[in-house]
Amino acid sequence: MKKLFAFVAVFGVLLIGASINMYAQEGQTDTTAVEQVAATQVQTPAEPVLAEAEEGGQLHKEIKRLFIEGGAQFMGTVLLALIFGLAIAIERIIYLNLATTNTNKLLSKIETALNEGGIEAAKEVCRNTRGPVASIFYQGLDRAHEGIDIAEKSIVAYGGVQMGLLEKNLSWISLFIAIAPMLGFMGTVVGMIVAFDNIERAGNVSATLVAGGIKVALITTIAGLIVAIILQVFYNYILSKIDNLTNQMEDASISLVDLLVKYNLKK
Repeated sequence: MKKLFAFVAVFGVLLIGASINMYAQEGQTDTTAVEQVAATQVQTPAEPVLAEAEEGGQLHKEIKRLFIEGGAQFMGTVLLALIFGLAIAIERIIYLNLATTNTNKLLSKIETALNEGGIEAAKEVCRNTRGPVASIFYQGLDRAHEGIDIAEKSIVAYGGVQMGLLEKNLSWISLFIAIAPMLGFMGTVVGMIVAFDNIERAGNVSATLVAGGIKVALITTIAGLIVAIILQVFYNYILSKIDNLTNQMEDASISLVDLLVKYNLKK
């Protein structure tokens, strides 16, 4: 189920990115049917709805225009950084949500299983519960017959393994956060070089020529910064989820050790 959710999320993000790229290639001068009707008809009671649709169309056309003016090479790479970064971020969010466990309820079930069926019954509860907390509990219960100290060490060791799984692929998101502005700056530098090259060929400094070249060059920088900001928000959210799960695992592990101590004292 986790792989299915991850596949659907990644496919959806890639499909959206491909659609944006395809629409961007249509050009700046496309006119929609809604805009043509709104330009020729008189005012009607449905005018606010048409005005809202026209504003949405204008925004869409503006995004396409900026994408084309920024250049397909650098704007395309920035868009790819956004697509792959969002794909990984969404996969991590889905994984972390599926890994969240009601630790209090799980501890209550384990305590009941220990009192009624012993260690094996408690292990069966952990096997039937998803999430890293249940996996850590299982490892501790599996080594409980060797003593509390061994069980505690097993819990701590396997907790580190689960932490690594929670933080999996986060380095890729941080990479896309860093590389998106770099790609934007590279596009800006290349655009400035092209602008100065045009000035050299023209033989004189034209305010229109310089302003146009600089404007186009800065579009890639804006795009890279926007992508970095979006991915940074997702990255911080994922980190907060991991911190929350880590605290749950630590608190629950201490409670499990206490349960094992009580169980051994009753034997």
